[in-house]
Amino acid sequence: MVSHSGLLTVMERAARKAAPRLRRDFNEVQHLQVSRKGPADFVSMADKRAEQTIYEELSHARPDWAFIMEERGEIAGDPNKPRWVVDPLDGTTNFLHGIPHFAISIAVEEPRPDGRWDTVSALVYQPLTDESFWAERGRGAWLTDQRLRVSARNDLSESLIATGIPFLGHGDFAQWTRIFGAVAPGVAGIRRLGSAALDLAWVAAGRFDGYWESSLSRWDVAAGILLVKEAGGYITDFRGGDKMMERNEFLAANDALHNKLHKLVAGSLR
Repeated sequence: MVSHSGLLTVMERAARKAAPRLRRDFNEVQHLQVSRKGPADFVSMADKRAEQTIYEELSHARPDWAFIMEERGEIAGDPNKPRWVVDPLDGTTNFLHGIPHFAISIAVEEPRPDGRWDTVSALVYQPLTDESFWAERGRGAWLTDQRLRVSARNDLSESLIATGIPFLGHGDFAQWTRIFGAVAPGVAGIRRLGSAALDLAWVAAGRFDGYWESSLSRWDVAAGILLVKEAGGYITDFRGGDKMMERNEFLAANDALHNKLHKLVAGSLR
């Protein structure tokens, strides 16, 4: 059985400690669908409770590290040390509607001399399926103890592509429509499942052949980016560059498919 570092052990322990309450809350939220107010406030509390649990575990293990978290925002730490990037519930809208597709995402980023950050450890944990996708820089991507590789398909007509669709107050509808119009006619299918962290983990696992999305937060994608890279995939901005976070654009696939998708996506933006 493959072993991971002590740091990954800390991350997985934090995720697994938060998971039982998320599972209980998920079962409860389905009953709240009938209430007049709806379950939004309940889900917000579920999100915050999970984040608090993860924060306590991680800060106890590395008390001088900074955090970037969905609910709490940025928490300062030693600027010369790594930082945690945490999304305690990626796929909140799915959770809200009783759809069993969401995940906990935890990443560790190290500072670079140029002021940017590199992800060096990643975990995407699906509480309902007990799937633990993890990666460490230079050590590959894994699903528990199974090595992950991106899909080997190189024909767009056989490929299943994931995306995120803009919605109320989020995303660029015109840009997404242009990209969809360029990509959809040539592929076997396009899916929108509602969790960027799991989309990228599934690209790493070869379940999806490719993925594109924009208008995401760092905590949505930090872990997934490393998973794709360590599974042998490519992930860039829509222009094929490395300014994913700056441009808030993410395009992932294996080498051959990435080249083809990049031409379609970049061409649609001219």
